[in-house]
Formats: sequence, structure tokens, C-alpha cells
Amino acid sequence: MKDVVDQLASEKSEHVEKLIEWLKIPSVSTDSSLKGEVRRAGQWIEEELSSAGFETRLDDTDGHPICLAQWTGAEGAPTLLIYGHYDVQPPEPLDLWRHGAFEPTLEGDDLVARGATDDKGQALALVRGVCGVLRSRGSLPINVKFVIEGEEEIGSPNLTGYLEAHKDELSADVALIADCSQFGPGMPAITVGLKGLVYLEIHLQGPNRDLHSGSFGGAVENPANALTRILGSLRDDKGHITIPGFYEKVRDLTEEERAAIRELNFDEEGFRTDLEVPMVHGEEGYSTLERKWARPTLDINGLLSGWTGEGAKTVLPAHASAKMSMRLVPDQDPDEIADLVVQHLKSICPETCSIDVHCHHGAKPVLVEQNSPWLDATSRAIEKGFGKAPVMIREGGSIPVVSDLKATLGMDTILLGLGLPDDNAHSPNEKFHLPDYQKGIETMAWLLDEMASV
Repeated sequence: MKDVVDQLASEKSEHVEKLIEWLKIPSVSTDSSLKGEVRRAGQWIEEELSSAGFETRLDDTDGHPICLAQWTGAEGAPTLLIYGHYDVQPPEPLDLWRHGAFEPTLEGDDLVARGATDDKGQALALVRGVCGVLRSRGSLPINVKFVIEGEEEIGSPNLTGYLEAHKDELSADVALIADCSQFGPGMPAITVGLKGLVYLEIHLQGPNRDLHSGSFGGAVENPANALTRILGSLRDDKGHITIPGFYEKVRDLTEEERAAIRELNFDEEGFRTDLEVPMVHGEEGYSTLERKWARPTLDINGLLSGWTGEGAKTVLPAHASAKMSMRLVPDQDPDEIADLVVQHLKSICPETCSIDVHCHHGAKPVLVEQNSPWLDATSRAIEKGFGKAPVMIREGGSIPVVSDLKATLGMDTILLGLGLPDDNAHSPNEKFHLPDYQKGIETMAWLLDEMASV
């Protein structure tokens, strides 16, 4: 495989040019006005795979399409299913970007653009690695299938049904996803745990219209006041979530797991200074990494009420709303937690307002089986590609497809991280470190070789 890796190393400029081309497409899945652009991003990656020799198609769903690509010419060899997504988060707030969000810009060794690391850059690294082997050799040492969707950032509403409908066609020995981070610069990692997710939208209605705060203040409930009281009551001053039953099924870290986290020597002061916060904060009794990786959280993601334009307007708003997410850990169930939280919110809403709670997407928490020949093969490939063996880490994020792949197709997933913790995923000035992009491409080539021997 070294000859192929050397060839991939000589094609660095082309790899970057291809990524820039894809990143220019504003494939924001939550923006209905960009539906055509989302589809164009799917067509782009389909063509990339087709031109390398994969059998491809773009399957329509009730939302955005899914790219399916297969090469199954390695009879008797293992089959790898690779998942990725071509949709991206909205770029707002636009004024905080140093350049246009969809105008990929090189800043030293970093490529800055929306989707650079989440997930176009990481997904394309896998595609370029596999396609490089196929172009050089004319065949692959194992069978490879790709499922690359356009709805991950909105909770993959059509993916579970798609997996079920194409169960036989998608059968494989193991799945691979690159949508995570390394532990730090020069510290490659395999993610062995992900948090689950519950996402809610809360609406409080007061009077039938906005009112003069002088004429009506004190006589009519202000829904903004009521909502802030409700939200403020959901956590105590020790960072503990106060919703009854919320922690009932939380699986506590073992002493061995806590010791393993301590051995990673996380730079908490560097973490704090990078974020420019006075001090770290979270649930009392746990370290920063334990809170990020293995303790459930509750966060307000957005608030809206009243007058938010320039200057003053003395208004008593008729309506107040909030968006709120909870990250879950084993063995919490997102449906159970959603029910608990909705009932609690309704029980503490004052009678002076009406409340409506809408549940958006959710995901189950995941722990990856570490005693696995596929994980061992990935570790060896990473060591060859990055020059250093990976560490095993958890992530605070959620990737709903991991549990779907297990439940629907019965396969485990390897979570490879090519990004860095400071890549600004979901934030302005998202970036991807191009040396890691190249290492990811070369690691993917090595991985095909390693998996062929399992």
C-alpha cells in the first residue's frame, strides 16, 4: 500500500482543490430556500465517487437526497460501510466570519469555511483515500459502500427509514464515520463514546398581543418573565439538573474510567484561556472532561421575546420562546427524558400563561465496543497515517446514525476523528487543518489494507 500512499501524498494540491470546490456549495439543510444547493452538494459527491469507479446513485427521500455508492468486487473479503454527510450548519452570525462562510479561505495550514470539518472535510478525506486506492490499483482489497446524506444537521429524519428499506443492500461487517475530533494537535484519537440528545422548543403565551408595559405591567403576566423563571429553575447553583427522575438511569463512571480520563492530562487552563472565560463551570464533583464526555447536561440554545431591535421599546411581550437541548449519557433514553422534561415544564408553568413544548430530533447515547478487531485495525492504520498511535476518547456531541446502524443493520461503528477541538464546528470561522486532512486521506488507504487482514 505504500506506493498508493506515496501517490496520494503527491496529490495534495488536488485534494485541497476538490475540498474547496465542495465547500463553496451552501448546503444548509435547515434552510428551505437552499434546497437546490443541498441537492447540488449531493450530486457533487456522487460524481466524485462515480468517476473513481463506484456504482452510484442519488436516492430521493421526503427531504434531501442520500448518495449511495458501492464497490463490491472483492469476493470473500470484508465489507466496510462508510457514512458521512454533505449538509452543513447555518453560517450565522455572518458578521463574525473573517471571510464569507462559503468562500473557502486558506489561513496558514487551515482551510476556513462552513462545513470544513463538519463534515465535508472529514468525509472527503475518506472518499479521496478510498478512490485513490481504486484509481491506482484498479480494485480495492475489501468491499466498500458509502452512504452520504444531506440531513444530519437536522436530525436525519429520513435516514432510519432509508436504512430499513435498503437493509440488504447496505449489509456490511462494520461501519466507519469520520465526524469527530482528535484529542488535540498531534494526538490522534478514536472516539468510543457519544452523548445522546433531546432538543426541545418551548413557547409561552401571555396576552393576545404585545402591550404597553406602563399601562399593563403588574396587571398581566409577562411571559418573558415567566419563561426566565422556569428556565432558571432547571439547574441549581451546583450545576445539578433539578428535573425529577432525570438522573435515574445515568450510568456512573467506574473508577477505572475516571483514572483513564485523568491519564490523558487534559490542559484545563489552555481550554479556559482559549475560550476566554474567567473559569470553567459545570456539575460539582466532576472534572471538565468528565462533564463533557460522561455527565448529562441541559443548555439553553436560544431565547426570543419582546423587542430586540435597536433602541428602546417599552413593551410587555405577548409571547416568549426558548430552544433547549439536553445531552444524554448511557443508559438514558431520549424518549423517556423528553417525556420527563415536557411534563415537568408543564407542571411548573404558572397558570397566568399557556405553554406549548415541541420536541425536535433526538439521539441515543453510544458506547463503542473496544474489544474489536475492526477497532484494532483502525488503530494500526492511524498509527501509520499519523505516525502516532491513537488514544481512546469520548465526545460530548451526538451522531444519531450510530445507534441506527446498530439497531437496523446490526453493525458496530468505528468513530475516527480527523478534526481538532478548536475547529469551530457549528461556529463562525469553522476550519480544517490541512495536514490532518492529508493524514486522514493516507490513513484511509492504510485502513483498507489493515481491514483486509481481519
